[in-house]
Amino acid sequence: MENKIIVAESERLILRRYIEEDIQDLFEYLSDPEVVKYEPYKPLTFEETEDNLKWRISTEEMIAVELKTSHKMIGNVYMGKRDFESLEIGYVFNRNYWGNGYAAESCKAFIQQAFADGVHRIYAECDPDNKNSWKLLEALGFQREAHFRKNVYFWKDEAGNAIWKDTYVYAKLNTRAEL
Repeated sequence: MENKIIVAESERLILRRYIEEDIQDLFEYLSDPEVVKYEPYKPLTFEETEDNLKWRISTEEMIAVELKTSHKMIGNVYMGKRDFESLEIGYVFNRNYWGNGYAAESCKAFIQQAFADGVHRIYAECDPDNKNSWKLLEALGFQREAHFRKNVYFWKDEAGNAIWKDTYVYAKLNTRAEL
């Protein structure tokens, strides 16, 4: 087992960098059509997951979420650095662990850490149809700032026409910075 680089911890979770041993757990959720329904990629094959894992290991922006009790890697949080002291947050979790508060718990840990480090603003983009995602953002104290209509597409139909989608933009400001 490789040494794990721990980024943060919460009551039930270890938030860490990806390691090669994560391949099976990663494949388990990235190959699930329901899990990746709102992502800009289709369910991944095992070979595609292997390539994806190499990228995740190489970047500091993708953080694996591991259960403290079983050490199973159950999902990830994305924290991408953006201009103007901002971060973009995202999350994808294994469907078998939905509804247990793991996404909220891991996001809270990252948000607290990012704001303590001086980040000014954290934002997220999500599909308006992904009610669980935007409800989580609202529960975390994010405010909806925009509803972009038909601003993005990931796929095309059989005739080659773009399948346009709407986007919600949510953000949370670091109020400590204003004190």
